[in-house]
Amino acid sequence: MKYFESSDTLKAIVDKYPETIPVFTSNGFSQMGDAEKRDKFASSISLKMALTLKQLNYDTFERLLVEAIESNNSTVDATIATSSKKRNKQSLSIMGALPCPVRIPLLEKMITFTEDFEASSSYVLNTELKAASMGVDWIEENIKGISDPEKLPDLFISAGFDMFFDKDKFGKFKAMGVFEDFSGLDTYNESFADIELKDPRGHLSMIGVVPAVFLINTKELGDLPMPTKWSDLMKAEFENRVSLPVGDFDLFNGILLNFYKNYGDEGVRKLGRSLLESMHPSQMVRSDRKSTNRPIITIMPYFFTKMTKHGGPMQAIWPEDGAIISPIFLLSKKSKQNALQEVVNFFASEEVGKVLSHNGLFPTTNPNVDNRLAKDNKFMWLGWDYIYSHDLTETIHHCEELFNNSLKGE
Repeated sequence: MKYFESSDTLKAIVDKYPETIPVFTSNGFSQMGDAEKRDKFASSISLKMALTLKQLNYDTFERLLVEAIESNNSTVDATIATSSKKRNKQSLSIMGALPCPVRIPLLEKMITFTEDFEASSSYVLNTELKAASMGVDWIEENIKGISDPEKLPDLFISAGFDMFFDKDKFGKFKAMGVFEDFSGLDTYNESFADIELKDPRGHLSMIGVVPAVFLINTKELGDLPMPTKWSDLMKAEFENRVSLPVGDFDLFNGILLNFYKNYGDEGVRKLGRSLLESMHPSQMVRSDRKSTNRPIITIMPYFFTKMTKHGGPMQAIWPEDGAIISPIFLLSKKSKQNALQEVVNFFASEEVGKVLSHNGLFPTTNPNVDNRLAKDNKFMWLGWDYIYSHDLTETIHHCEELFNNSLKGE
């Protein structure tokens, strides 16, 4: 659905969709938060012109506006949820959290897929796919107290490590052999040629990754050497000069785990001492405009680096030792393979892979998609040997304690 045109004035957009005001105010349009200033400023400037003046990418900003609108409007989710009630058939339940930049285009493709699937299948789909920004507590509440695998939803999708490996959550069901990777992705995308992403135990399917990269404020950096590796964050000159995505639990936990694996307790402590503040990525890209406490290094999902002002002081750096990745997993019930196969094929498809990679800059594992990455862009992956030889839940808690204590100077 098309909500607005590039020629629409900012006032026309926010009058119709007031939920978009925070998107504007958090991306350099501070006057949009004041009704009087908004009436004067926003009524005479189009969206396209405003973004041109701020040198912000139109497609990226448009997706943020649409996400705000859709998050406030349950039409898409309701379409999916109610479609399964049209006929008296067996149901399959799909639950998960989608990365915000790709949630709407994926839901739109899911609607089309659902219509085709239900027209030719003896099953209907009960689908609940919320924005990853809402967290996964609602998923955990849905599975709380369940001991019978048959009572679990049939397919889960989410990013991150902690939920799917927690022995008190999905981990116990994984150990029982409840889930199986039947995505058909025997060979992963060439972007990941240097690492092994496929689950050797065959439980989880990985359809993409969320990479964390550096955004450097070159004005604040001054004459200091350009940080190019994760170990640079631990240098004394960057203490209290780094912004970290602490609120993005999936990505932040991935960063903590990799620091702990590679640099031990002291590495996590030094990471904590480097923290200046935590910001949402949409704030991070304009951190050079802060009057005080400007970070030198900002760690953020690769997607948000494309919102930086061309020719400005903010420079994106892909770490030489690899972008730390948070995996986007599918967890599918083995007992429902025949019924779920088409659904799993959809999520593992080239079509969905292109949405992940091209819309969200989340590189896909599908081998037929061009991830549009430079050949020397590597990834830092925790590794299956490490994952299966450690209790990740306990390790994350340990890392959080080290990190938080370092903030207190302990």
